[in-house]
Amino acid sequence: MRKPRFNGVSWLPAVGTMFSLLIAWEIVVRALNVQQWLLPAPTVIFTELHHSFGLLTRHAATTLLEIVAGFIVSVSIAVALATGIIWSRAIERSIYPIIIASQTIPIFTLAPLLIIWVGTDIISKVIVVVLFTFFPIVISLVTGFRSVDHDTVDMFRTLGATTSQIFIKLIVPSALPNFFAGMKIAAVVSVIGAVIGEWVGASAGLGWLMKLSGPQFQTARVFAAIVVLSVLAVTLFAVVAAIEKWSLRNYPPQQTNRQA
Repeated sequence: MRKPRFNGVSWLPAVGTMFSLLIAWEIVVRALNVQQWLLPAPTVIFTELHHSFGLLTRHAATTLLEIVAGFIVSVSIAVALATGIIWSRAIERSIYPIIIASQTIPIFTLAPLLIIWVGTDIISKVIVVVLFTFFPIVISLVTGFRSVDHDTVDMFRTLGATTSQIFIKLIVPSALPNFFAGMKIAAVVSVIGAVIGEWVGASAGLGWLMKLSGPQFQTARVFAAIVVLSVLAVTLFAVVAAIEKWSLRNYPPQQTNRQA
């Protein structure tokens, strides 16, 4: 029987390692008699997950909405910027350095300003998610666009292909592996962006719930929220990986046999 695989990687070793760590965590906490408010045992955390399932689900829905909305906006912006960068040298020289320089600004410091400018509704959280996620998508997509073999481009032109046909039939499929590599990174960090936005100013969401539960020493609930956030991140990663698998199967990159 084949081992369960995800995107070409077996997850059984990771699952085994996780369970081993949880067992060790449980043993250490019980043996040292650590107080639950300081570090709850995994069994206590899973009990809290069960008891607060409805509460966690409601706040998870809010966080997921912020993540999905921000991710869609981020992908749209990234695709537009990357396309403009490879099509226009003027755009590349004027925009690309700004994109790079923007990553030197700690995004966490911008979150309070966003609360002042746009309020505490979903828009501020979506903007934070976009700030976290658009950069890896832009960089990976630009790298993918530039990875196209020039000999293959010349061959397409020799066969009479137009610029748009070369872009759609050659450049886009060739850039897909890089594009999805950036997408998978962005899918994970989007969860971080949403949580940071909720920490700074929100009235719902898992980040807000963690912020509220911490000062009340509801540490098990904080860990339960972290578990739900981890599930969201892994699920988003899996969705992007599934889309990647389908895309590469239906639009495989053009291969060129080059002789040394």
